[in-house]
Amino acid sequence: MIHCGKRHVCTVIACILIFASVLICYWKDLQLPNSITRQIFPLATTDRPAGQLCRGKKVQNTITPLKDNRTFIISPYFDDRESKVTRVIGIVHHEDVKQLYCWFCCQPNGKIYVSNAEIDVHSDRFGFPYGAADIVCLEPENCDPTHVSIHQSAHGNIDQLPRFEIKNRKPEPFPVDFTVCISAMFGNYNNVLQFIQSMEMYKILGAQRVVIYKNNCSHLMEKVLKFYIEEGTAEIIPWPINSHLRVSSTWHFQQDAKDIGYYGQITALNDCIYRNMRRSKFVVLNDADEIILPLKHPNWKTMMSSLQDQNPGTGIFLFENHIFPETFSTHMFNISSWNTVPGVNILQHVHREPDRKYVINPRKMIVDPQKVIQTSVHSVLRAYGNSVNVPMDIALVYHCRKPLQGDLPRESLIRDTSLWIYNSSLIKNVNKVLSQTLL
Repeated sequence: MIHCGKRHVCTVIACILIFASVLICYWKDLQLPNSITRQIFPLATTDRPAGQLCRGKKVQNTITPLKDNRTFIISPYFDDRESKVTRVIGIVHHEDVKQLYCWFCCQPNGKIYVSNAEIDVHSDRFGFPYGAADIVCLEPENCDPTHVSIHQSAHGNIDQLPRFEIKNRKPEPFPVDFTVCISAMFGNYNNVLQFIQSMEMYKILGAQRVVIYKNNCSHLMEKVLKFYIEEGTAEIIPWPINSHLRVSSTWHFQQDAKDIGYYGQITALNDCIYRNMRRSKFVVLNDADEIILPLKHPNWKTMMSSLQDQNPGTGIFLFENHIFPETFSTHMFNISSWNTVPGVNILQHVHREPDRKYVINPRKMIVDPQKVIQTSVHSVLRAYGNSVNVPMDIALVYHCRKPLQGDLPRESLIRDTSLWIYNSSLIKNVNKVLSQTLL
């Protein structure tokens, strides 16, 4: 108890003690978050635009490592298909990363909310320690965050954290019907002629956009990519994954014990689906040496319309992959001006390997991106609605590459000239690209 000779002295001391107590409580409130979210009020400001209240280092790179070097952020996407969440596509070490937090920047007041993240590592890691992951955070109520930071702690200084724009926040009409996703281009890729042929076939069949996750390629290939970028067909996503992890060019850890398989292909495919979720009606998932070839329809649009009519509620369509070995060729379409261009001339490869009785052909996909939650390479891991295997008489994946059944003689191969239906348009279009790129 405090004893005073005069009443006003006691009053002053009491006021000082009350003020000090309020300051201490306010400081503790900032330092100790509750179990669900923490709310931090920014410094008062009257002269800065609201967008500048969102602090942190704005990220421009495709792959951003966090300080733990066990978590790599690709991009966050708004996802309101079940509840209002931000789904961050990333790569994590499946054992070492146990806890992450989303630091949301809300508009228009610029408040920062910290939310606990659910880390969902995709099941198809194929033994590699690192794999694709969804880092999912429930967004706070009455908040339309434009940016988010990912951190290992609910505490910290947001000015020091990388700040990612949350994509897909605004609904957009479907500007294109088909987007092709190719991942990943690596190994100083130089199969120039086949790449141009594939690109032109995609366009003939109905693709308006081709998204390519590029690790590296040859100088000649760079010229071709530049042409397609300027044309408006290609969108190049830099993919320097080998700057962060030891990458394998194989699909399974037992074949090559590195950090992550096949240059992080699965992560790139998932990012491509979410990147195009609100700007493409369908997404085509295949490699640059593969073409989903309709056999009963002139293009993808009429084929998909028919398949959807026959399979209502289906958003995942899987097509059988068939190998057309580049070791067997025909003398047809031996175009002299193409002989100086490095790469395979697919028009000369019209013999496919027969099915093997006890081997299931892998499949590639055309999907409605709004019905996909997680995808692998040959199937979708989680989705809304059904998947359907498209019969081979409707379409197949034309895959011209090194043989899988290398011991087969030519007589054992099946002659299949379905590709030649498009030969006139394809030759004209390829010649146009070659002339304009001066190859």
